[in-house]
Amino acid sequence: MEGMSAPQGAAAHSQDHYFTAAPSTPAQEKRFSVTLAGRSVSVTTASGIFSPSGIDKGTAILLKHAPFGPLAAEGEDVLDIGCGWGPIILTAGLSDPTATLFAVDVNERSLDLAQRNAQAAGLEVTAGQPEAIPAGQMFDRIYSNPPIRVGKEVLHTILLTWLPRLKPGGSAWLVVQKNLGADSLQTWLGEHLPEGFTVTREALDKGFRILRIARAG
Repeated sequence: MEGMSAPQGAAAHSQDHYFTAAPSTPAQEKRFSVTLAGRSVSVTTASGIFSPSGIDKGTAILLKHAPFGPLAAEGEDVLDIGCGWGPIILTAGLSDPTATLFAVDVNERSLDLAQRNAQAAGLEVTAGQPEAIPAGQMFDRIYSNPPIRVGKEVLHTILLTWLPRLKPGGSAWLVVQKNLGADSLQTWLGEHLPEGFTVTREALDKGFRILRIARAG
């Protein structure tokens, strides 16, 4: 996830970042309640991950503007890229109990917390490193507050790895801060995604862009 409630790209200690695979700092866990999909949900976060104090601004804006819940059909496959402790994938699952949920992140601590938070909310999520997702798995919907701070080359690789795995008729929803390159990313995606994909800006809110990537049915 990428946002503003914690210093962007920073974890609780300077030697670890939210994109560190195995944070070396002790996991200082804390529990609190957040509202997701109109429900109060108890979650656990920890140091060494992205936005451990709560839902960051970017994710909150994505949750506000992106569609959740049963859309085209029951039993949709949903992916969260860069899941952190899980607010996006939890919202997807709470909004649509028929969905099959997948979440990827490079931070092992984040993945553990996302799994635990899903279980506490009565949800089942396949959360793992990117290679843990079956190669042939396609998705009806993809959501992401992408890790802008990893740098353009890595970010572009991440997006071109997952966005082409949208099923025909599927859509992806990204939130990107305008001053961190949302407009240039929109242009770049339009130029580099395969034929049949379209990229549109769906909303502007508090300096963030909501981008929609749709694959023709």
